[in-house]
Amino acid sequence: MTMTDVATRAGVSAQTVSRVLRQPELVGDEVSRRVREAILELQYVPNFAASQMASNRSGIVAAIIPTISASIFADTVQALSDVFVPEGYQLLLGNNEYDLEKEEELVRSFLGRGPDGLVLSSTHHTEATRALILGAKIPVVETWDWEETYLDLMVGHSNVKAARVVMDHFVSRGYRRIVFAGVTNAGDFRAKARLTGYRAAVKALELDRERVLTLTGKPLSMASGAETMNRVFAEFPDADAVFFSSDVFAAGALLHCVRLGVSVPGDIAIAGFGDFDFSAHLVPSLTTVSVHAGDIGRTAANLLLARMRGEAVASSRIDVGFELVPRESS
Repeated sequence: MTMTDVATRAGVSAQTVSRVLRQPELVGDEVSRRVREAILELQYVPNFAASQMASNRSGIVAAIIPTISASIFADTVQALSDVFVPEGYQLLLGNNEYDLEKEEELVRSFLGRGPDGLVLSSTHHTEATRALILGAKIPVVETWDWEETYLDLMVGHSNVKAARVVMDHFVSRGYRRIVFAGVTNAGDFRAKARLTGYRAAVKALELDRERVLTLTGKPLSMASGAETMNRVFAEFPDADAVFFSSDVFAAGALLHCVRLGVSVPGDIAIAGFGDFDFSAHLVPSLTTVSVHAGDIGRTAANLLLARMRGEAVASSRIDVGFELVPRESS
């Protein structure tokens, strides 16, 4: 079935059918109803590939996130969808598992589908990825980081500053022997930035020494957090607080302490990062940092949307900030 067949069945022109599909707000309710009924009756499927060739617009925005297992990135994806879909764009989603080589593969594959814009979850890429993106000459927004150099647009926050805020909070509560525990896998640059912030805070706050447990190769899981808590007890028996690079690790550690009868925060304080949904409902509730994942998605989408329309943007680099959420665990 063709668009002409739909037009004939609905008693309208092919142009009107096209308008119902692409700009329904320009068509009256009665005409729109007849066209949509004809589409259902004839089981018509629009050929968007042909229209893409004619308009040089795909109606696709590609987005790459590091993991689909963390709700924090799901909130960003939902916000992207909330902005793009009503504007007629479909979201093409990829997961690079914190692997820059996988990101390169995804970018190469996605660019082959001719997206109108690209959303990335980091400012760190292989040289080949950078070359591919710059060669595509499409708008791109990098998110979740805060760097001086970026490809086109950037929306994020400073993980270094966020780590300092957590350390300041611990010290203000009287904790001085603070452990940092976090994944430092090759592609998790945000966790590394939090470690950088921790180390700077140890010096600035004149703490006696660094206490660092790096979880290289460990999955983002509560089991890893529980295992790490055992390492804290063994390697830093004098520790009075632990700053985990993620709420997932922190939650596993906190629950492990509860099972062992270790008082939190009486014996040891715990803080995480991300303000996941479960963090407020743990007993004790988890001190953490909220990074406004939805705001990152909405801001990035609106910035990219303006650039795809050829509109000027007030700023190409937007800091959405973060918020310390002190709770019972500290």
